[in-house]
Amino acid sequence: MEKSKYLEAAEKYAKNVLKGKIKAGKEVVLACSRWTADLKRKDLELHTKEPDFVIGIIERFMVHKEGEDMQAEPLKNKPLKLQPWQIFIVYNLLGFYIKGTKERRYKQALIMVPRKNGKTLFIAALSFGLALLERKSGAVIYIVASSLKQASKAFEDIVYSLRYKGVLGEFRVRDNNAEHSLRYEMYNEAGEIDGSIDIEALASNPKKHDSLVSNIQIIDELHVVSEEEYSRFEESGKAYRNKLCIGISSAGDDANSFCFRKMDHAKKVLEGTVEDDPFFCFIAKADEDEKGEVDFTSAEQHEKANPSYGVTISPKEMMQAAVRALNDPQLRKSFLSRSLNIYTTAMRAWFDIGEFRVSDGKYNWTMEELAKLPISWYGGADLSRTYDLTAAALYGSYQGVDIIITHGFFPRPQAAQKADKDGIPLFGWEEDGWLTICNSPTVNMADVVNWFLSMKKRGFKIKEIGHDRKFAGEEYIPEMRKAGFKIVDQPQYFYVKSQGFRHIEKMAKDGLLYYLHSDAYEYCVQNVRAVEKTDDAVQYEKMRPEHRIDLFDASVFACIRMIEGQSKKTDSSAWWGKKENA
Repeated sequence: MEKSKYLEAAEKYAKNVLKGKIKAGKEVVLACSRWTADLKRKDLELHTKEPDFVIGIIERFMVHKEGEDMQAEPLKNKPLKLQPWQIFIVYNLLGFYIKGTKERRYKQALIMVPRKNGKTLFIAALSFGLALLERKSGAVIYIVASSLKQASKAFEDIVYSLRYKGVLGEFRVRDNNAEHSLRYEMYNEAGEIDGSIDIEALASNPKKHDSLVSNIQIIDELHVVSEEEYSRFEESGKAYRNKLCIGISSAGDDANSFCFRKMDHAKKVLEGTVEDDPFFCFIAKADEDEKGEVDFTSAEQHEKANPSYGVTISPKEMMQAAVRALNDPQLRKSFLSRSLNIYTTAMRAWFDIGEFRVSDGKYNWTMEELAKLPISWYGGADLSRTYDLTAAALYGSYQGVDIIITHGFFPRPQAAQKADKDGIPLFGWEEDGWLTICNSPTVNMADVVNWFLSMKKRGFKIKEIGHDRKFAGEEYIPEMRKAGFKIVDQPQYFYVKSQGFRHIEKMAKDGLLYYLHSDAYEYCVQNVRAVEKTDDAVQYEKMRPEHRIDLFDASVFACIRMIEGQSKKTDSSAWWGKKENA
């Protein structure tokens, strides 16, 4: 039997990436390694019929609605020919089946490519091809984006292609301000409906989409979609075995977003540190060095990030944009996220989280090891509103390295609502041990006291703990004193907090800060915005109302206590030294 030309294209793409003939970033290399390993698995089998059918439908029916090629020739009305990387994706998604069954292996997918790589037309083509593939099951395809205008772009590509091919009249199309949908029914010889397809463009709105049923969901611009919105659409496929939820996006500037966490999970799947077999990952991005930096003026990195480099991406224009980003720092973050698929912190964020992660990654002390080390620990408590996030921290120094241990507290009745509405991964923090969800309507201050007490019992030698008295509540202060802690009133004056802020910033930049790889602490650090005042002082706050910085705040309190404690110790030593010399 003659081998499928599309399978050959997918295999050739993977081989060329692995051999370095096609320049690709680390994540695409790992995706190709995964493909190669999957071909050898005994529990999977590779079908060619289904991916060949979809690719054939795409290249037969889909045409370009606009644009020009690299030679400035018009693309309008020319057939869409999938590029090797796109064929590779389709073959992965639709080719692998659980051996001996009709069930496809992949149920979810994350496809991340920079802008202008032909993403929107690919979404449209994939939607139409998948609809026809699943017609016997009554295919329902949702194309979703944060706005109806964005979702409608792919829908309009489908309608335009069918109109150009002269077959639009066979479909029932509704394309107005209220609805963008397309339906097609197939009948058998008895005149009965033998299959159907429904494709609809939707704006993401979880409150309106509780009762949706679909087998394919394609979610565009995932970087501006919340976890709740994604989950509503993904759960609409529960009635189907061969369901598939595809998130497609470029990087954004919010490293606390659902998309960033999804991407981070995908990287771990590709690296093999997390097992998620039904999850397909294709992430085209530039490579970062050990400090999280990118050589963004490198033509090689441009090609690695953009799988359509030289096809829809002009190398010359890409380099020109890189030079503009080099000369104008205000353009740099946009270039990194949109053209190289590198997640950046928001423009107003003060800290570069990459510096924190690089510093933290140098050390690996466990909690048990830290408790045994000869460290004087200082505490801080950010006693926020009792129905919101409250934070506690310990701060110490060992052999020149500053160490931060943080823990949060959140009332259970508010947790689910805040996790969904504000996008805070509270339950993930709880699972990782960075958060206590209190079984009460408000944060129980006894839980905060008990955390400090538990750390003391584990062996942490806690000298003193700072807090702002006006948020302490009636029970916190007496309970802390009863537990034997020295507590210090520490008002939240910015010129006082600036000292701890600057110290933490310096230690991170110097690579001398360790916070036990806490995702919760990183979340808070990334939400800090600040304004420089006189004398190098800094006044800081959270970037947005729905963000939280409480764990960082608590570490600043604790850092100040350590600085003042060490200062007192130095002054005391100097005084006694003079007395002895006298």
